[in-house]
Amino acid sequence: MAKSRNNLLGVGGQRKKLSRADQQGAGSARVADRKVAEDKKQELVRKMRERAEAQTAETAAPSADQDASPSAEQS
Repeated sequence: MAKSRNNLLGVGGQRKKLSRADQQGAGSARVADRKVAEDKKQELVRKMRERAEAQTAETAAPSADQDASPSAEQS
């Protein structure tokens, strides 16, 4: 006898079981924790970008000064 194709239990992944607070709309600490973690990550990314921009500006400035000096001396 062939398997029944009518039983689709478990197809499409499993759903997270909601706590009573989640069911009542009160939310959980998990949501707040995720928001705090996302905020920390965004702050870290911002700091890293600022440092990278400052570092590229520092490396570009001395080479620009060196390029300007010889042309000024040749005149």
